[in-house]
Amino acid sequence: MSEPVIRKIVTVIEEIQHEGGPRASTPLQRGAILAVIENPFAGRYEPEISGFMEDLKPLGLEMAERLLAAMGNDAAAIEGYGKGSIVGQAGEVEHGALWHVPGGYAMREALGGAKAIVPSAKKVGATGCRLDVPITHVDASYVRSHFDAMEVGVPDAPRADELVFALVMTTGPRIHARIGGLAADQITGEDGLR
Repeated sequence: MSEPVIRKIVTVIEEIQHEGGPRASTPLQRGAILAVIENPFAGRYEPEISGFMEDLKPLGLEMAERLLAAMGNDAAAIEGYGKGSIVGQAGEVEHGALWHVPGGYAMREALGGAKAIVPSAKKVGATGCRLDVPITHVDASYVRSHFDAMEVGVPDAPRADELVFALVMTTGPRIHARIGGLAADQITGEDGLR
């Protein structure tokens, strides 16, 4: 394949002070970085597409590092993550699945070896389409306080022949999380689940 052709990169940082209850002692940060790239498979069915994942790995790592820098450049402060992709209408949802390896492994590497699987969402959509990117704890998928999502999108993307790839990171649990389950301080860190 070839190096991804990037049209634009968008970074968004949210700081959440409260969700209707008392003000948090430490605000939650949720950050996203999105890359809008040309879809090399747009407009046709291509039986072998997996080679493009290798080409996407440098982009994934660059995006993970840039998002981490935008959030303060402290990997230890990142507690949640997720990834997603929006495929323009001349593509297919499988083109969005190409982001699984490059996006997920890039965040794990940038964060120093996080253990949990990176949750994902993908869909085909029109220009301006939005996507809810699921979020879980970086070391244990069963930590309920970190089950979250961040809505992302780019107003002028994806065009029909484009892909939007997204990475999301958070600095903690949902504000006012209080539904029980495995707590972050109870993680054993052995299997990425608990």
